[in-house]
Amino acid sequence: MTASFYLNKDTFLVAVDCIIMGFRDNDLHILIARRPFEPLKGGWSLMGGFVNAQENIQESAKRVVGEYTGINDIYLEQVGAYGEIDRDVERVISVVYYALVDIEKFDTSLAEKYDARWIRITQLPELVFDHNKMVRDTIKLLQQRASVKPIGFNLLGDQFTLPTLQSLYESIYQEPIDKRNFRKKLLTMDILEKLEEKDKNTSKKGAFYYKYNKEKYDQLIQQGLHFSL
Repeated sequence: MTASFYLNKDTFLVAVDCIIMGFRDNDLHILIARRPFEPLKGGWSLMGGFVNAQENIQESAKRVVGEYTGINDIYLEQVGAYGEIDRDVERVISVVYYALVDIEKFDTSLAEKYDARWIRITQLPELVFDHNKMVRDTIKLLQQRASVKPIGFNLLGDQFTLPTLQSLYESIYQEPIDKRNFRKKLLTMDILEKLEEKDKNTSKKGAFYYKYNKEKYDQLIQQGLHFSL
């Protein structure tokens, strides 16, 4: 009875498309590549692949991100499923994830291998199929998440300055942030640890480096308080 239920049912291909984001030059970037085969060969595409038989969907997404970046330490979250009938040459249902990575860990040799490059989100070209919609949906979700969880720190190295951190969140929200209020909120939450070293690349006076203290954030949550930016 159980086996017969699955007989004569339509079958589809299942893929994952990964919106891999990194932060550099005070702006959010997305990793895209030239599509190496038809249809739309040579068009700009997100990083993706089909789900293997022995993988769950999230494992597939982690594998794809690792293959295209060489980075395994990532923040990964599902955006949603895209299943329009004519979205690909075959009937393909794609589950989309976004990944936040430290761009400094990117294996640059993979850029040549996959004809890939990092593009600012504000300069993203027309992508194949429905990939631009995937990006738009992802940015909306990222903005929601970043306002209530400290996920932005996944885009930074171990240490950073407050001006860099503000530039990151301005890039995520795609609008200016009031410097005074931004710093006040962050420092009031007490989840940043000020270091002795300064970054003097942008001014003689320099800006102190900070690092994110996850233990203090966990304590914040245990006390019933919330991250809010």
